[in-house]
Amino acid sequence: MAIVAPFDFDCHVEWAGFINDQPAFALVEGQVRFPTCADKAIEAHEGLLSAALSLDRKSLITGGEDGRVARSSEAGVEELACQPGKWIDVVACGPNGAAGFASGRTAWVKTADMLKQFDHERAVEGLDFAPRGMRLACGRYNGVSLHWIAGQAAAVDLHWDGAHTKVLYSPDGKYIVTSMAENALHGWRLDDRKSGDGKHMRMTGYPAKPKSLSWSPKGKWLASSGAPSAVCWPFSGKDGPMGKAPKELGTQGDTMVTSVACHPFEDVVAVGYSDGMVMAIRIEDADEALLRRPGKGKVSSLGWDDAGLRLAYGTEEGEAGIISLKD
Repeated sequence: MAIVAPFDFDCHVEWAGFINDQPAFALVEGQVRFPTCADKAIEAHEGLLSAALSLDRKSLITGGEDGRVARSSEAGVEELACQPGKWIDVVACGPNGAAGFASGRTAWVKTADMLKQFDHERAVEGLDFAPRGMRLACGRYNGVSLHWIAGQAAAVDLHWDGAHTKVLYSPDGKYIVTSMAENALHGWRLDDRKSGDGKHMRMTGYPAKPKSLSWSPKGKWLASSGAPSAVCWPFSGKDGPMGKAPKELGTQGDTMVTSVACHPFEDVVAVGYSDGMVMAIRIEDADEALLRRPGKGKVSSLGWDDAGLRLAYGTEEGEAGIISLKD
């Protein structure tokens, strides 16, 4: 049985999840809200564009229209960097508190003792840190650039024609996958860790842009939005999903899946829909559990707590909530 504690905000929920195991919601107006902590509101930005949970799950890194990169928690907000006149529309979190962020053709990495800049010929649309080591992947038009944070080594170019709008390393670091404006995913198997060369993986057939991606805890599956089902690609073999059909889970007529979030321990994916509905689906056998009935607006974000017993959701119309799961 699922118990839903609803909240209602006045604007689009950019990010929903748990910070230091407390439910939290980042709103596009610029606030980070903690509704179960006396509805505490942290004023992070004048217009919030992007958000990512730190690796230790104790703070939220956000970017805004004010050029600021901020670290927010229940204790307050800390400015990490500021690029006046820039819109920080993508952020990522790395090891040891490192933060990556980008605006236009430039990406930066901020650590405790440095701010390093990486310039590109085209706009940076996605960022992700390698799971081991300080390496930053920058998704852009016609591929991905891989940068070592330390030293002056030249970037490695992973080329594939088209606009790459989001980038993710697999949990084991063997693959990089991007979402594309061309209604597809593309991947590379990183056979050579130094050069980045590897086999291409094409994942096509989406009727819409797959904007939400989530790895299962051991990287066996990659769940994605962009279709009337949660499309889950298998990555357990040597060649990833090549030659294999994905699992298509939770089809609800023509209602599109808009957000996915894999459970932290189990091969289960939370699925949010364009009508506001939320379901949990076991990947192996497609067993479904309805967590929230349709509401107002597309589900824009989903996030599990540390124990995998609570799920936060937010929608484009400001509806949000915490779903508590019972055995």
